[in-house]
Amino acid sequence: MKASDRPMAADSHDTIRVLGARENNLRGISIEIPKRRLTVFTGVSGSGKSSLVFNTIAAESQRLINETYSAFVQGFMPTLARPDVDVLDGLTTAITVDQQRMGADPRSTVGTATDAYAMLRILFSRLGDPHIGSAQAFSFNVASISGAGAVTFEKAGRKVKERRDFSIVGGMCPRCEGRGEVSDFDLSQLYDDSKSLSEGPFTIPGWGAEGWYGRIYSGTDFLDPNRPIRDFTEEELNDLLYKEPTKIKVDGINLTYEGIIPKIRKSFLSKDREAMQPHIRAFVDRAIVFRVCPDCRGTRLSDLARSSKISGMSIADLTTMQISELADWLRELDAPAVAPLLDSLQHTLDSFVRIGLGYLSLNRPAGTLSGGEAQRTRMIRHLGSSLTDVTYVFDEPTTGLHAHDIERMNELLLELRDKGNTVLVVEHKPEVIDIADHVIDLGPGAGAAGGEVCFQGTVDGLRSSATVTGRRLDDRAALKDSVRAPSGVLEIRGASLHNLREVDVDVPLGVLVVLTGVAGSGKSSLVTSSMAGRDGVVVVDQSAIKGSRRSNPATYTGLLDPIRKAFAKATGVKPALFSANSEGACPACKGAGVIYTDLGIMADMAVPCEECEGRRFRPSVLGYTFGGRSIVDVLEMSVTEAGEFFAAGESRIPAAHRILRRLADVGLGYLRIGQPLTTLSGGERQRLKLATQMAEKGEMYVLDEPTAGLHLADVGQLLALLDRLVDDGRSVVVIEHHQAVMAHADWIIDLGPGAGHDGGRVVFAGLPGDLVAERSTLTGRHLADYVGAESPSHQ
Repeated sequence: MKASDRPMAADSHDTIRVLGARENNLRGISIEIPKRRLTVFTGVSGSGKSSLVFNTIAAESQRLINETYSAFVQGFMPTLARPDVDVLDGLTTAITVDQQRMGADPRSTVGTATDAYAMLRILFSRLGDPHIGSAQAFSFNVASISGAGAVTFEKAGRKVKERRDFSIVGGMCPRCEGRGEVSDFDLSQLYDDSKSLSEGPFTIPGWGAEGWYGRIYSGTDFLDPNRPIRDFTEEELNDLLYKEPTKIKVDGINLTYEGIIPKIRKSFLSKDREAMQPHIRAFVDRAIVFRVCPDCRGTRLSDLARSSKISGMSIADLTTMQISELADWLRELDAPAVAPLLDSLQHTLDSFVRIGLGYLSLNRPAGTLSGGEAQRTRMIRHLGSSLTDVTYVFDEPTTGLHAHDIERMNELLLELRDKGNTVLVVEHKPEVIDIADHVIDLGPGAGAAGGEVCFQGTVDGLRSSATVTGRRLDDRAALKDSVRAPSGVLEIRGASLHNLREVDVDVPLGVLVVLTGVAGSGKSSLVTSSMAGRDGVVVVDQSAIKGSRRSNPATYTGLLDPIRKAFAKATGVKPALFSANSEGACPACKGAGVIYTDLGIMADMAVPCEECEGRRFRPSVLGYTFGGRSIVDVLEMSVTEAGEFFAAGESRIPAAHRILRRLADVGLGYLRIGQPLTTLSGGERQRLKLATQMAEKGEMYVLDEPTAGLHLADVGQLLALLDRLVDDGRSVVVIEHHQAVMAHADWIIDLGPGAGHDGGRVVFAGLPGDLVAERSTLTGRHLADYVGAESPSHQ
């Protein structure tokens, strides 16, 4: 055989090999993942999918890439520890596209997050009439400044001093500083203007008449303390609200007087809202109001930036447009001089439309996007990329997508694969599993009962396997034989938030209502404008829960409070001893359970504390028991075990048992109650939040896609929970795309017919059976296919 005929060694690296993966609950699993194929990872929630794909494969790829940078550069990058795995072979560059919400920076928009706005700014700097400057003249992150001064430099061997002027033309609105809105104080929430200063008019926490602030404001010589504030002159009111710090003497004591507004800004608004005490946070929420900037009308841009136009349109006009409309406008623009720029911008905008986000606008704040919208927005960067042999890692890319949109998402995943990339997808939806080249199913259970590979192979092989996923893959929910009769209606009239078109609809009470429609049709807008904020309405949305590595389900849900009190009552010591964040903390590790060593540019080393052996508590605390168990033993229990422990006998704690029952109801029975929140998956965190908010005494529960992150086997348990809520006399409204939930509904409200400007109307309101029979909407057609389908290929 000639040397040229021999297969090259480089061609043999066609798999990613994982040997002995033990991250989180993984049980030393070993697998081979084919490259340049679409591999879907399945399994019940908590089975170890994210631990394998994100915390092992993607994390190690990122760590190895970071090590190629200089030590100086690494010092500015997050330090990553090596995953707990024996061998990782055949890795390629991994690009993770997860569901983390985009940063809520007020100046971050859809346009800035995808570079579409940067290209639009360049376009206006070349074609805008009148020409006002470079691309930064259209940036709402750059302020216009000018100045002058003397500069000294050497010229012909001697020092010369000259006067120089400079100016920078930016596009930032000077009033709102590029935020599009301004904050203002509701003065009626600061004081009662019918009272005088001596009568204690302030409604600000801690500003009583007998306190220092009351004495300072009533003790000045430029304000009349005995006249009602409403009778103050304009000058006096300005001094009360805005006066600069001024030295005064009250009762012989030298003090500093300052206007109410700057004083509040320093004492309250300079602090993180989440760190405020509840009563302070409530005051700030009442007193501070945000309104559209009157100067730029919410566009964030200066008058000069808005004066430059192309074909009669300013850059503010274009960024306010729906992206699908902007793409059509750009197609009509004939400018050969900037053809490459136009082609690139056109491709980006068309990608938004293809991925189902054409209803957004480029000026939409990035922080307002849902997890699914944020994930798809990140995908925009990669659809036109020239990179190949890259590993793309997706975390449930169908979250928030209607069945109609899932078909387009599948096309995009296959397109990435066909360019020669490895595509790894964590997913529960049968429609996505069905297009996989390779499937890896983890389980068999969740938490400690998971972490094993139950199946790997083709989709047909999975379907015929005995795994939980294989048995459930072709499950289809049927329409209910009978539906509940409503006990009344919640009238919504003239809803017009965002794209809603004066919507009038009656929401039945005392039944299970499903609010559906394609992504961007106006479902969340209807809830936000017409349901949230009403008395008795509890909204469980998709906002992230907060928690450090010290936080766990027991602390987050309030479960630890009755447990600590029970331990204290049984042992005669203080409850604080049974908290690893208080007096019971191990003094060596301060209750963390590990000792962290900072190694500079390398990953921090976390070594189990030798003093407490990772238990987090003082050794003396472990001697106190309740029901024969120490506090550490209790925190190591699963929700199910703890529920049985606190249900009866000498260890009975009704308050704890109620919380544990709610956690079990949402499918979290496998979680250890002391497990750090940082180790939970997105779906687990969402359901933890749901269990916590179920404790609120609400008459109506509004849930935003509660099936997110749920395995096919867990959806039935969720439906049973929703039924229990309704049977207990509650009204339940669910924003949902999952057809099993729609089929189980008593009433369906379908919004559409499309997204953005093409949506915002109620296209159907009635019984699920009528929706299926009529097939008059996209939802109706897909639901009809679902309830009558025999396999996913028929959907």
